[in-house]
Amino acid sequence: MFSPDNEKRLLRQTNTDPYLASSHRMDCSLPPPIFYSPTKLTNNGFDRFIPTRLGNNWQTTFSMISESNRSSVVSKKTRENNGEANRDGIAYSCLLKNELLGASIEDVKGQCEERRILSPLASKNLFKYTSPTKDRSMLDQSSPYSLSPLSAKSQKLLRSPRKATRKISRIPFKVLDAPELQDDFYLNLVDWSSQNVLSVGLGSCVYLWSACTSQVTRLCDLTGDGNSVTSVAWNERGNLVAVGTHLGYIQIWDVLANKQVNKLQGHSARVGALAWNGEVLSSGSRDRLILQRDVRTPCVVGERKLVAHRQEVCGLKWSPDNQYLASGGNDNRLYVWNLHSLSPVQTYTEHLAAVKAIAWSPHHHGLLASGGGTADRCIRFWNTLTGQPMQCVDTGSQVCNLAWSKHSSELVSTHGYSQNQILVWKYPSLTQVAKLTGHSYRVLYLAMSPDGEAIVTGAGDETLRFWNVFSKARSQKENKSVLNLFTSIR
Repeated sequence: MFSPDNEKRLLRQTNTDPYLASSHRMDCSLPPPIFYSPTKLTNNGFDRFIPTRLGNNWQTTFSMISESNRSSVVSKKTRENNGEANRDGIAYSCLLKNELLGASIEDVKGQCEERRILSPLASKNLFKYTSPTKDRSMLDQSSPYSLSPLSAKSQKLLRSPRKATRKISRIPFKVLDAPELQDDFYLNLVDWSSQNVLSVGLGSCVYLWSACTSQVTRLCDLTGDGNSVTSVAWNERGNLVAVGTHLGYIQIWDVLANKQVNKLQGHSARVGALAWNGEVLSSGSRDRLILQRDVRTPCVVGERKLVAHRQEVCGLKWSPDNQYLASGGNDNRLYVWNLHSLSPVQTYTEHLAAVKAIAWSPHHHGLLASGGGTADRCIRFWNTLTGQPMQCVDTGSQVCNLAWSKHSSELVSTHGYSQNQILVWKYPSLTQVAKLTGHSYRVLYLAMSPDGEAIVTGAGDETLRFWNVFSKARSQKENKSVLNLFTSIR
């Protein structure tokens, strides 16, 4: 059963090794040591380790061999930067496997998933061993009538759908002049309605710009009152716009009728932040108060005063389910209020500068993002369901505004000192998708189009710039939490 060469080698080793020799003298019943392949002999009589090339990716396997547990993991940022090249390399590798090794791979996606789940501990050997075979039936024979030199499996592989690469234009698709647009961090002078109309406060006037017709109309002028516009906000239906003023009162305008339908008083200083919740309007002022009033019957239903901030209130946002109001102020505080309490239900004090930028995620229930001013420069994320802080990223410059994409788990931030830039982030990895520049002053104002695809930014350089940053298509990977009670009817 053994070859003559193996027998000679076995006898020579036994005679020269005293341990083996003595052991065999003690017990001749022991089987002789085996120095050939432990695999079973095949019908062809082969008894050696033969490296198999079928299904092996030696380049990947070599890089996965532990060398003092060589820094096993490539950084996430590097993987994302090289993602496109990796996909092309995987596709080419699969094509070669099909043509040379008959691997019958039809879809690149499965190979990408297989590579993603492999770890350095999953494979320690460079080669895989098997007994040789003369069976060539594994190779896929293409049809004799095919005009392609590739096999049927490879042709299907090349026809498999490939995810389109998303590209964000670095230049705005429209630029509008906005004379007298104030360079004031604490004001909110731009908003975009659900009817695709942009409202902008310029000096003492409010102008409306229709995105459908590009027509500009002047809604109101406060010059006669010696007043100026400090904030604007559309209601959900897009038929009413609230105008906050420097003198502390708020005007409610019916856009279709082009007339003022209400005037709300109560603040003793300028109103820099406004937020609608149905027919209830919340307003934040330099007098440190937040007032909530029903615009239909302001005299019948008493106002609700929310008192907690110690300095000017500059940020107000209602949650998507209209149950919680987030407020930020120049006292570096972020508060969360509910519909029934006059005291904040949550208080966050981690920011080191004024909190104007506030945004609730429409995809993750209870997720709140906030940004700090020049001395802070951070975007922080909060789980308002548990009251716990989550992630934090230092942006390197003053955070002026935040807005989440309506269709994917991404958000955009605008910045002031000293970068004056617009950043698009992917959540939760917090990797930058795009950096947009063009404004020469702080990008203090931000609003999103009703379709969720475009944003408009305003700055003290007296320009409004329109950017395409988000995709219209809803993400298929969006997670549906069973803990969210507001996504289904019960």
